[in-house]
Amino acid sequence: MIEGIANILKVAELRGRIFFTLAMIAVYRLGIFVPAPGVDRVALGQYVDSNSGGLLGFYDMFSGGALANFSVFVLGIMPYISASIIVQLGQVVLPQVERLKNEGQAGKKKLNQYTRYLTIGIALVQSLAIALSMESMVVGGSDVVVDPGWGFRILTMITMTAGSCFVMWLGEQITDRGIGNGSSLIISTGILAGIPSGVTQLMRKVDIGEINLLQCMLLLAFMVVVMMAIVFMERGQRRVPIQYAKRIIGRRTYGGQGTHLPLKVNVAGVIPPIFASSVMMFPATIQSLFPHPLFQALASAFTPGSWVYNVTFIVLIVVFAYFYTAVTFNPVDVADNLRKHGGYIPGVRPGKPTAEYLDHILSRLIAAGALYLAALCLLPSVLISAYGIPFYFGGTSLLIVVGVSLDTVAQIEGHLLTRQYDGTLGAQGGGRGRRRALGEDET
Repeated sequence: MIEGIANILKVAELRGRIFFTLAMIAVYRLGIFVPAPGVDRVALGQYVDSNSGGLLGFYDMFSGGALANFSVFVLGIMPYISASIIVQLGQVVLPQVERLKNEGQAGKKKLNQYTRYLTIGIALVQSLAIALSMESMVVGGSDVVVDPGWGFRILTMITMTAGSCFVMWLGEQITDRGIGNGSSLIISTGILAGIPSGVTQLMRKVDIGEINLLQCMLLLAFMVVVMMAIVFMERGQRRVPIQYAKRIIGRRTYGGQGTHLPLKVNVAGVIPPIFASSVMMFPATIQSLFPHPLFQALASAFTPGSWVYNVTFIVLIVVFAYFYTAVTFNPVDVADNLRKHGGYIPGVRPGKPTAEYLDHILSRLIAAGALYLAALCLLPSVLISAYGIPFYFGGTSLLIVVGVSLDTVAQIEGHLLTRQYDGTLGAQGGGRGRRRALGEDET
């Protein structure tokens, strides 16, 4: 590990990317403590603490504690994620959007622009919903909002939308100029920042006798087992053998070596739970905008921990696992690329049969990965209903943190391997395995 860190510091570009990422995350965490005007933050903090087991606690976790502080970053990265979901759905159902996707870099730039515009619209709607919800909060006989009315609502909409756009910009900067996926890193940072307060809540429950020390130790052991399971599943691969035919160009012979195509068991990664969590916040948003008894009943039914919420959450995770994989991995394109470069799967004809074979394998992998994600994300509901454990120790938060950490480390190792350094795990760790996956040992 020490040698891996030393190797990172030797590469100027990688060192700059990591320091840039840390600087952007520091800016985000500083913004969490910049308050928006018009709210009694002490009363709001008490209200959020008293409802930490519900939707408010869930939202406060994803915002990194910004809700309890009523920060300008209350909306965080979630409007951008919601906009990304809508744009990606448009690529499947709208021919105009699908054409933009196939136009290469120019089309991608246009889709990113549409995503940003849609992010502003979603942020305006969600900030209005938050302002209306704040006006209805009462703690100890006093209102949370100091001066309710349209002045407070408009000011909140402008402030929070600007904050959400700034967080979106931070995420894009991390993705382009830093290391790792910016949006996922921002969410993971918020979860990690809430762990100390979660530990404090847990210790308080131990002090007052709600949880004994043995249960606390069992919880810690259970968390370790869950993290080991996450690492095992996220590292799991189905390696499809690939053989390249020999080609003679001039006096040289190219190809002829064997390698493999690694397909992850959890192909979609942490994206399905993040997308599903974003969608599950819509009923509360609608109820805040339109306080009709029907919408209030709908929001109550989708309270975290209820059976309706759990079943819908599982269905959304499965749907997004298949959807996101279909958007990011096209078996037909992979089969065409293999055929163009003289590659083939032993025992499978090139072209359409190869695409069907890859699609068959991928369908089974997605099913296994989706079931694994759904089972893991049910843990928060079980722990909260049984022991009142904070969200930070649930399956969803652990999955996001561990999954994003693994992806970030993989990108760092990729930068190191291109410069002939061992990865952060050293020569005995992931570096040699990745070189084998790239076919470098055979060549």
